[in-house]
Amino acid sequence: MVVVDSTVWVDYFNGFQTPETDWLDVQLDRQRLGIMPLILCEVLQGLRSEREAAQVKTELLRLEVFPSGDASLAIAAARNYRALRSRGRTVRKTIDVLIATFCLQGQHSLLHRDRDFDAFEELLGLLVVHPRTN
Repeated sequence: MVVVDSTVWVDYFNGFQTPETDWLDVQLDRQRLGIMPLILCEVLQGLRSEREAAQVKTELLRLEVFPSGDASLAIAAARNYRALRSRGRTVRKTIDVLIATFCLQGQHSLLHRDRDFDAFEELLGLLVVHPRTN
């Protein structure tokens, strides 16, 4: 399963072409993709109109939305944050810590465009999709 972060969805829905949005465009009908409620919230809160939000919501709810947010995830995320900080890498957003920890726990890959996830990949073994640039 590949979890697609809001950083990619925002670019995708805004029509920005990046290696990640190109990969997403090709894989939407080929791969099993998922999101978390936090990602759904981040994407929808950035939209300007209710009409646009309704269209995007319909598209995103076609994916698997993982239930998440229990105490065990919060505890593991805090542990991961402290582990990274003790190694000199401070993650800027709590939501990213939760998303990365969720992916680590479920052994899901993550498609993203956010440097905060780099420390999780380098130091904790987060599986990340790295689209090829051709």
